[in-house]
Amino acid sequence: MGELIPLPEPVRVALGERPRSVLIDSAALAEVRARFADAQAEALAKYLEESQSPNTLRAYRADWIGWAGWCSREGRQALPADALDVAVYLAAAAEARADDGVRWAFAPSTLERKAAAIAAVHAANGLPSPTRSDVVRLTLRGIRRSRRAQPKRKRPVLLHTLTELLAQLPEPGWPTEPARRRDALVLLIGFAGALRRSELATISLDDVDVQTDPGTGEPVLIIRLAVTKTDPTGVRQQQVVLPRGQRPDTCPVCAYVAWTELLEIPTHDELRSHTFETTKVHRCHGFAGTALSDGTGRPLFPSVSQHGRIAATAMSGRAVAELVKRYAAKAGLDPQLFSGHSLRSGFATQAALGGASDREIMRQGRWANPRTVHRYIRIATPLEDNAVTKLGL
Repeated sequence: MGELIPLPEPVRVALGERPRSVLIDSAALAEVRARFADAQAEALAKYLEESQSPNTLRAYRADWIGWAGWCSREGRQALPADALDVAVYLAAAAEARADDGVRWAFAPSTLERKAAAIAAVHAANGLPSPTRSDVVRLTLRGIRRSRRAQPKRKRPVLLHTLTELLAQLPEPGWPTEPARRRDALVLLIGFAGALRRSELATISLDDVDVQTDPGTGEPVLIIRLAVTKTDPTGVRQQQVVLPRGQRPDTCPVCAYVAWTELLEIPTHDELRSHTFETTKVHRCHGFAGTALSDGTGRPLFPSVSQHGRIAATAMSGRAVAELVKRYAAKAGLDPQLFSGHSLRSGFATQAALGGASDREIMRQGRWANPRTVHRYIRIATPLEDNAVTKLGL
């Protein structure tokens, strides 16, 4: 039962013709198009799509296609859905195995997201959600109770691990220099800023402001986060502050200077013929910013080809996670133990090891729930404030 939902080709084509966002009431939108000018209807569709993050929409769309495909195969109705059909679908998905025939195909959290996607599409179409019924809620509860395995958390990137990853950067020179400088900045900003992979992927050069630390006179990076997982509309205007590092090779500001110097080279041909200088001293002294922060929204972390060509589009959050895994593998570590979140969790764990308080860790990581931070602290210092040390064993 490795493939739970084989989609017939006509179903796949029909689903592909629907709006990019499954959270849009296509019938209502058609009525809008009939009553208003095309430009007005398209503006409405655009902002309806922007109401959810791209990652959420992508996941919900995949979940909805899976549900609709199952309904087509079983002769059931996807919208509006019958609560018993949804419960049977979730139960069948819970029993499905991965291609190896051993592992479960879907984690309980994935099944809960599938139910959330069905509920969201119903809500978007003005319909009551079938997932609120007892049969669906009890099915999900039963799945959670029967799958009590401890969640497999990815390993945090601590400071010594970060140093190992940075040691695997490509050699200086062409054509690897763009990837070398960009990847160093991804790792350093992701770690020091406690950033999620999605946050890293969406930073633009306009989001980075360079200020001067009044205490040291050295430059400080202020990174504004337009939207985050906990602030999807940007109302809170979250930001992180990155000071000068103690060593040039682990200094986020130096890495930013090195990367923007390369980006300022105007053409690809000039970039290929450029002489790249390496230095073991801080590059950030007196740095006041880059002219590339010009309001055009150029991505801070664009895609870079193996031939050194820098794209105009930003790398994806998935690419950030793959970057961490790739350097972990080069360092002789198991890449399956690491993810994009390893940089964020590594910050919290390393900060706890360094004696940072809960409040300090929460402020930089923008955590609202102290329990999350306490979990990292327990991992970092399991015997601190632990009565077991007073037992006299």
